[in-house]
Amino acid sequence: MKAREHVDHDLRRRAIAAALGNEPFDTLLAGGTVLDVSTGQLRASDVGIVGPLIASVHPRGTRTDAVETVDCTGQTITPGLIDAHLHFETSMLTPSGFSEVLLPHGTTTVACDPHELANVSGLAGIRYALDAVQGQPLRYIVQASSCVPAVPGVELSGAELTAADLVEVLSWEGVSGVGELMDYQGILEGSERMTPLMEAVLDSGHTLNGHAAGLSGASLQAYLAAGVTSDHTMFSVEEFDDRLFSGMTVELVGLFVGGALEAIAQRLEELPVFPTNVVLATDDLLAVQYLEDGGVDTVVRLLIGYGLSPAKAFRAATLNSALRLRREDLGLVAPGRLADLLLLDDLETVAIDRVMASGRFVAEQGRMLVTPPRETVEPDRASVKLGAFTPADFSLVLPTEARTARVATITGLMFSAWSEAEVELREGVAVVPDGHLLMAIVHRHGRRGGHEAAPTFALIAGRGEWSGAMATTVSHDSHNLVVFGTDAAEMALAANTVVGHDGGYAVVKGGEVSAVIPLPLAGLMTGQDVPTTIALQKALQAAAAEIGMVADLFDPVFEFTLASLVAIPGPHLTDLGIVDGTTGEHFGPRPALL
Repeated sequence: MKAREHVDHDLRRRAIAAALGNEPFDTLLAGGTVLDVSTGQLRASDVGIVGPLIASVHPRGTRTDAVETVDCTGQTITPGLIDAHLHFETSMLTPSGFSEVLLPHGTTTVACDPHELANVSGLAGIRYALDAVQGQPLRYIVQASSCVPAVPGVELSGAELTAADLVEVLSWEGVSGVGELMDYQGILEGSERMTPLMEAVLDSGHTLNGHAAGLSGASLQAYLAAGVTSDHTMFSVEEFDDRLFSGMTVELVGLFVGGALEAIAQRLEELPVFPTNVVLATDDLLAVQYLEDGGVDTVVRLLIGYGLSPAKAFRAATLNSALRLRREDLGLVAPGRLADLLLLDDLETVAIDRVMASGRFVAEQGRMLVTPPRETVEPDRASVKLGAFTPADFSLVLPTEARTARVATITGLMFSAWSEAEVELREGVAVVPDGHLLMAIVHRHGRRGGHEAAPTFALIAGRGEWSGAMATTVSHDSHNLVVFGTDAAEMALAANTVVGHDGGYAVVKGGEVSAVIPLPLAGLMTGQDVPTTIALQKALQAAAAEIGMVADLFDPVFEFTLASLVAIPGPHLTDLGIVDGTTGEHFGPRPALL
């Protein structure tokens, strides 16, 4: 793992000379106030920059020699924001488009785990991510995806990476750290797969990132003892406390923490010392959510609004993240650090005027000043290995001759629990009861054949009354084809539309397709520019609302992709059947008769 980015030695010698006053700076940020996130102090300072490096931070007005001087009067200069954990694929954008969305919001570095791509394409997916991020103005720190599939034995994704595969990835130039370890049951139980994988990771010396949803007490302590050192899956202040006081790096994801963020902000403000092991992240967001709601900048803004001091909120999003990522060249406005900087018109509201990345201005007033280079590589364009469906494929047949039956159902999507319902049967086919949806998943990666590739089913309660169907190849984390609806014909139409586009989303209403997003790149990304992708996402959101899609916490379109997330406690449906994410117990390919 590299502690710093390589900088041309001649440039560094120039920076030394400029700091000594023997040569002019390339750029001088003059008249501003620097936020020192290491001490929490605000200092009246100018910043001299040579190439991508900060050469000097010195008292205002003591130097005027520079090729270009930028007037920063009345502005606060802070480090660029660092997103400590995300998956860019979820945005539906490739790295160039993702750069275009994040940089105006002040994020200059992201730690990305490409495990969505890896679950579709294996090693080739990670290789694509490494190659695609090269030359982008947004700095991507690519991590090795560790859990492909996320939970083996209960789902089948497009690949299965072994300990040997992980060792190979960790040897690749550009890989830094290991992405989230989602199979916590396998780690705690010492499974045949996870034990050698964990040993390989620990032997590599890389940082080891976690996913400890629902763990507490002895289980959480054991997970830490295994060598995992971070978690982003906390949904309450109690879970936050458990992780923080156990020494974990707590990756605060504003989307997940939700209403608990205010209590967490107050807890942090009251601590006698601000912890170094609190960082900020976004994990998974659609491009339209990043564009309209912001990324890490929004989490910083919320924390400040809830009473955390600006210096502490910024420290969590800058220096703490740099420490976590073992990057000595990031996270501070200080000599020798990379010139990733924000010029703020107002610190309290995080009003970003300009964004600098590696010594050049890349965004101003919410607009890009540079054009990120388009990728010269592509991921798999033929990842959906499925034929056409008929309505019969989405008919829930139950093994009973009775006219009614009581069956086990699931309440909720990502946060789920067992429930039950009475269903009517017509010639053995269940009629979806009021207030329920039929959820179907079909393995789409071509690793199963014949009858084994038939849909699995679950009845989902508490989603309101639908008047249509939705299908998508985005279903975390194995990304099989998932279909929701109440009418088999509409579900088949939605599924066939998605398959016909080699992946994507489709919404059906009144027997017709009302919205579609083609995702031909691994069934995850559009391959289109930002405006096109944003327009497609907005149209999909509007169509989803028209058929009655509702969510608990997140955007409905996104939340429905989490219904198959077996690395979260509670019952979930996968391509292998219904699985309890708490125990790992398997309940078969359709709702059980009670």
